[in-house]
Amino acid sequence: MSKLKPAENPNYTGNLTINVTSSIGLIPINNATITISLKSTPQSPILTLTTDNSGQTKTIQLPAPNFSYSQEPGDIQPYTEYNIDVSAPGYETVRVSGTEILPDVNAIQPITMNPLNLAEQNPITSTPEIPSEGEVENILIPDHTLYGDYPAKIPEAEIKPIDESGEIVLSRVVIPEYVIVHDGLPSDSSAPNYYVRYTDYIKNVVSSEIYATWPESTIYANTLAIMSFTLNRVYTEWYRNQGYDFTITSSTAYDQKWIYGRNIYENIDRIVDSIFANYLSRPGVLQPIFTSYCNGTTATCTGLSQWGSKYLGDQGYSPIEIIRYYYGYDMYINSTTYISGVPYSWPGYDLSTGSSGSKVLQLQQQLNRIAQNYPAIPRIQEDGIYGSNTANAIKKFQSIFGLPATGIVDYPTWYKVSEIFVGVSRISEPD
Repeated sequence: MSKLKPAENPNYTGNLTINVTSSIGLIPINNATITISLKSTPQSPILTLTTDNSGQTKTIQLPAPNFSYSQEPGDIQPYTEYNIDVSAPGYETVRVSGTEILPDVNAIQPITMNPLNLAEQNPITSTPEIPSEGEVENILIPDHTLYGDYPAKIPEAEIKPIDESGEIVLSRVVIPEYVIVHDGLPSDSSAPNYYVRYTDYIKNVVSSEIYATWPESTIYANTLAIMSFTLNRVYTEWYRNQGYDFTITSSTAYDQKWIYGRNIYENIDRIVDSIFANYLSRPGVLQPIFTSYCNGTTATCTGLSQWGSKYLGDQGYSPIEIIRYYYGYDMYINSTTYISGVPYSWPGYDLSTGSSGSKVLQLQQQLNRIAQNYPAIPRIQEDGIYGSNTANAIKKFQSIFGLPATGIVDYPTWYKVSEIFVGVSRISEPD
């Protein structure tokens, strides 16, 4: 339990959007009823909302603590915690306790609801147990790692000896479609495993490890460190080579903090989508570098200091300058084109009005399939020509999924379309 204290009399505001989908088929849930209350007074609702046909609420403002509390280590909780109760006909009720609202940033709370009478577990949506009719799925979001009391990371070598015993499956760096997160210590066989889409995992960890109010260059640098850390676990098959059936744990002593059901933030969502295929490298080393990091206050390490990186961002350091400050000048940003679970690869250039060809046709086909689940996206002719109708459909897609509504298919938009297309098209267990 945290030894610190919550902020009193919030005088700033933060924004919140809630996205509600079914655990089967990535179906947005229309007309879900959402009740919001302060975690400290759960019996006193402050707001009731309903979702639209994209499963989303309008963006609302909620009281949050003073911005300065998240800019320096201190004893005052820098975010306000809210409870969110969600109900919809034909679905199990969900209650999230502890959604974290920071000042001056947009929080996104994803809610996944299980259809009533769902007979078996659905591993894609990461629900270990499906409650029976009438029960409530309770999700508790614990203290943020920079505010609560968590064990420090056990030191590890940044480059793993992959030529020793153990079967190394990967011969190249691949962005996985899913990682399997063990929600506890590696040796705790009672802890559940969750299938989590890779980008969703990274967004969750970044939101759990640093504050979204920090400078953007700091968020980029920490995101790169978190992705490289994760891809080292994937590349070396670290836990599978020890006989475990998961990719990574949620323990800060062994890995990095991931919190089931927690909210993320719009700026973190955007940053991860723009650089998700990147990782950190050293010359002559194929594997992503195991990038240790720590908060820099209650725990120190030979890697990146989270609070220290925040101060460097304040001074105008770029992401790579922050990375090299902590890891040395031979560290560089690498990228892979091997991305699992993507039906069609990025064409290598933006698609916009006037574009044509097979990549435009692929895009149109995917958009029309997505529109079956998200009717706010207009159907378009599948002719391989990027005209005004395709641009308008992309703009609507971008607005629903938190991307700049430019009507241009850039790198983040292409892969977001691919991600959502796969989600609405496939409801079977991932390989």
